Amino acid sequence: MTEPDATMTKIGQGVELGHSGDREAARRLFTGLWEEIGAAGDPLHRCALAHSMADVQDDVREELRWDLRALEAADLVTDERAQQAGVAAVRGFYPSLHLNLGDAYHKLGDLDRARDHLERGRAAVDALGDDGYGQMIRQGLDRLADRLPAT
Repeated sequence: MTEPDATMTKIGQGVELGHSGDREAARRLFTGLWEEIGAAGDPLHRCALAHSMADVQDDVREELRWDLRALEAADLVTDERAQQAGVAAVRGFYPSLHLNLGDAYHKLGDLDRARDHLERGRAAVDALGDDGYGQMIRQGLDRLADRLPAT
């Protein structure tokens, strides 16, 4: 049995704060963690933290900045490290990351980039299980597609 990952536990606490409506407290917690982890810290921690930080931003440009950080860090996570976090492969991170990026670009009116991330997210959905999480991400991608005008 492995020890719980203290950083992932703290990120989970921040997510709970955000879900309960205390976005400011979540941002403070995430900011402190980001300072501890650093820009060169564990890519898994950086990915999870940046992905979560994006969700509690009030400004879509800040949301996008954090989502891009999460994607950059995901590209550095190994499958072995992802498995330590309970994900079969790093590929399982990408549908959600691309969904969030597509949504942010849509909000900013950059429809070409939104479509690109929609396509990239859909291309990776086979990495998701057929569980509640996988269904939620697939539905999110479908809703994004519905909001994007046809080209």
